[in-house]
Amino acid sequence: MKKDIMKNLTPSQIVNELNKYIIGQDDAKRAVAIALRNRWRRQQVDEGIKEEIMPNNIILIGPTGVGKTEIARRLAKLTGAPFYKVEASKFTEVGYVGRDVESMIRDLTELSVNMVKAEQTELVQEKAEKMAEEKILDLLIPPVKTPVRTTPETENGEVDENVRNEKTREWMRDKLKRGELDDKMIEFDTTTAAVGMQVVGPFGMDDMGMNIQEIIGNMMPKKKKKRKTSIKEARKVMAQEEAQKLIDMDNVQKEAVRRVEEAGIVFLDEIDKVAGNSKGGHGGPDVSREGVQRDLLPIVEGSTVNTKYGPVKTDHILFLASGAFHVSKPSDLIPELQGRFPIRVELKSLTEEDFIKILTIPQNALLKQYSALLETEEVKISFEEDAIREIAKTATIVNEEVENIGARRLHTILTTLLEDILFDVPDKMPDAEIKVTGSMVNEKLDKIVKNRDLSKYIL
Repeated sequence: MKKDIMKNLTPSQIVNELNKYIIGQDDAKRAVAIALRNRWRRQQVDEGIKEEIMPNNIILIGPTGVGKTEIARRLAKLTGAPFYKVEASKFTEVGYVGRDVESMIRDLTELSVNMVKAEQTELVQEKAEKMAEEKILDLLIPPVKTPVRTTPETENGEVDENVRNEKTREWMRDKLKRGELDDKMIEFDTTTAAVGMQVVGPFGMDDMGMNIQEIIGNMMPKKKKKRKTSIKEARKVMAQEEAQKLIDMDNVQKEAVRRVEEAGIVFLDEIDKVAGNSKGGHGGPDVSREGVQRDLLPIVEGSTVNTKYGPVKTDHILFLASGAFHVSKPSDLIPELQGRFPIRVELKSLTEEDFIKILTIPQNALLKQYSALLETEEVKISFEEDAIREIAKTATIVNEEVENIGARRLHTILTTLLEDILFDVPDKMPDAEIKVTGSMVNEKLDKIVKNRDLSKYIL
């Protein structure tokens, strides 16, 4: 059964979903929305031209904390497609010690396998739970081994042992379903993989190492291990084991590879860290950086990567890259790699008005988060309008004077502002109602903001 990998969302629906969590950056939202919709469109076209339609890879350019990574995170949840985020700075050129660029495709495939496996497990979960229930009943009331009689009663008029056993099982099954036996301890056998040696492949061949280890593990017999837990826990363990037996892993792996090839998305963060320095200064590090770019090129262009689940073609994987490009420019990337990212979107620095919206509008807004945290202590906190404006104003000032870290500045400011409240609430403020006003914000943060050295270290 093939699942429609991409959810059928229109570009405007994608933008609306992103608007729930990300303020501003309309150009970036439109670009990724079109790219995602094109993925769905490609799946609907004739097979003849389908292979010729290549994804339009995107570079998001902008300072830290303006929403580049958040856009990627939200896309992952929106698409339901295999999505992998990795920092480009983690890669090293082939031949150097470290991760090679092909590992991101192997990791993406691993994620896809886990996704499909979870879906298949959900489909067989009900059956697996029934099988686990039977196993527990077998341990509590072992089935009778005497032959089944054609009549329920013996010659003496007594009820047949099989019938009595079945009635007892049904009675116990009802108790089990009602949870009356959850705390009862039970001993049962679990299957564990045989302990084998750890096999490590040569550098850049980590997947080969895993393959050898898996082959050796499969050759060695599985061990049975006694385990004693509550029935509630035993049901989970047994159901998990039964579900694994019901899943066809060959089909899971084939479907996972198909999803990666057709709808996989890789988010390459910090791409600027592997770009050369436009301000000059050549040397050792730049050679390695250019090597990483050259290694990235065939993956982004389209090549075949060997994984432990089989070869994976990268031709139709969508690559999103992002970087602040403080000391380098997108044009400092090697020309061939630039050509593989035809869409460039610049994200704007956040203003005071943006900060006000970030604090209040998104579903995961910071003020809502702190309010939810304090509600666990039966404390209600509210922020007056002038307080919210002062927090946003402070974030803007500190970003301008110290270093612009975008919306992340709000985290540090709120932590400093609410530190005493968060510390004192459990002991001194049970069931309190706290109102944060503009004067409170000024009183708490004014000295820190005016002292450049203090704001540098505290905010």
